[in-house]
Amino acid sequence: MDPKSISPDQMVLWQWRFITINATLLYTWVVMALLVVGSYLVTRRLSPRRQISRWQNLLEIVVSRMRTEIRELSRRDPDPYLPFVGTLFLFIVVANVLDVVPWFQAPTASLSTAAALAICVFVAVPVYGILEQGVVSYLKRYVQPSPFMMPFHLIGEASRTLALAVRLFGNMMSSSKVVAVLLAVIPFFFPVVMQALGLLIGLIQAYIFAVLAMVYIASGLRQQPLAAREGGPAQEETQ
Repeated sequence: MDPKSISPDQMVLWQWRFITINATLLYTWVVMALLVVGSYLVTRRLSPRRQISRWQNLLEIVVSRMRTEIRELSRRDPDPYLPFVGTLFLFIVVANVLDVVPWFQAPTASLSTAAALAICVFVAVPVYGILEQGVVSYLKRYVQPSPFMMPFHLIGEASRTLALAVRLFGNMMSSSKVVAVLLAVIPFFFPVVMQALGLLIGLIQAYIFAVLAMVYIASGLRQQPLAAREGGPAQEETQ
């Protein structure tokens, strides 16, 4: 099988010495440009009145739904986490939706892009945890209940980051390849159904990635020393 058909990383569009631009970079820039331009066009004329544009209405629905999901997952004010989790969700959604365009190949079907997004989550978990609990309190979680557990905690952090990247990459790559094969073998009605199914899979994967990112961040916020947990909300409820 041609490696170029497996990953957009292998599709080199321009190269000069050590500088290489492949399809993954190009399509990622396209998605970012669409998000930036779309955000500007939608938000440049926001109105507090009842009569608002359909784009502002759509934006408010999306933002409101994301805030609700974050609040339910973290049990906290969603504002600190909305920019990061919301950007992850919108980027993956737009990238996956554009995969139905014939010339476009979703950058999320590249392992490097999926890994980069997962690394962003990997970094965000301790950042939010430290901002919430402080450096010392957050780092104590790695040595509980015993300092010998530190390697296992670190392996757990790394393994879930790897799983997050492989899940997104595997689902998007396999979905696009199945549709491409069916289009070549049966170029009639059935591939159209598969395109719609691939679009649905892309939306679901964006939602799952954003939810897992928020779950990981919330788990980092909730990991506190046992003594602190025993003297926390549980006791307050009994008083």
